[in-house]
Order: sequence, then C-alpha cells, then structure tokens
Amino acid sequence: MDTKHFSLDTRENSKIINIIRIVFGIVCVITAIFWTWFNFNAVRSQGTIWITILFLAGFGVYQVFTGFGHTSKYIDISKHNLIIRNRSVLRPYSIPADEIEKIDFFPLNVVFFLKSKKRILIRFGTTYHETNEKIVAELSSFAERNNITAEVIEEKL
Repeated sequence: MDTKHFSLDTRENSKIINIIRIVFGIVCVITAIFWTWFNFNAVRSQGTIWITILFLAGFGVYQVFTGFGHTSKYIDISKHNLIIRNRSVLRPYSIPADEIEKIDFFPLNVVFFLKSKKRILIRFGTTYHETNEKIVAELSSFAERNNITAEVIEEKL
C-alpha cells in the first residue's frame, strides 16, 4: 500500500503566493538587520526595541520557511505507520500502529490515544468537508487493518 498524504492546511499555496511570502520574509529580515545596524546606539539604550527587532526577524524567517513549504501541516497514512504534523513550527510525529491504543473521531477533530497514555489531537478546519471525510475514512480503514479500537463520537449541542 502506498502512503496517502493529506494536507491539514486551509490556506492556498500557489506559486505566486509562495514567492510573495519569501520576498516579504526577506524584506522583514533585512529591515531587522538594517534597523539594528544603523540604530545600534539607540538599540543599546532601549530594551524594548530589541523585542521589535527579534519579532520582525522571527516573522521574516517564518515567512521564508512558509514560502518554501517547510511549515505545512499534514498527515501521511501508510500501512502500519502514521506521520502527523499538526503544528507548523514543530517536527512531525511518527506513530507506528502498534503504539496506538484507540482512535476517537469527532466531527471536527481526531484524538489518538497512545499506549504511553499520551494523546495527540488533530483539528480539522470547517472549510473543506470533503477532505475531512476522506481523512476520517482512511484513518478508519487504517484502524481496521491494524486492529485498533476506533469510535465515532457525535457531539450534541
């Protein structure tokens, strides 16, 4: 069985948007460096300006990484393994099927209960219902293939 890749992002990733993100990120980093270089005496005297410079540089680096596609959120489902990246700035989780104790399916999220008593939560957006249904269907078949308890929980308001 091939690995099935599902994106958890709700944003558009066209080439033009990615180029704009990269350029904007580079401009932010250059502005932070320029501001530090030419206002070094003022920067030394005011501590709050460092917060601004660090924020601008960090935001610029994040925009560059986003433009190159390094912050995308996804889930990869293979025969006996899941790779989940549900936070854009953290590393993905690799979860073998034998470490999963139970999977709970809610209307807008999925909770994985691991045998180590750790829980991993995936939140779906409300925009792309078809993609959410495909992910839930594929995770259900993954649980069935690997003899993992899966439960669909309907939330009532």
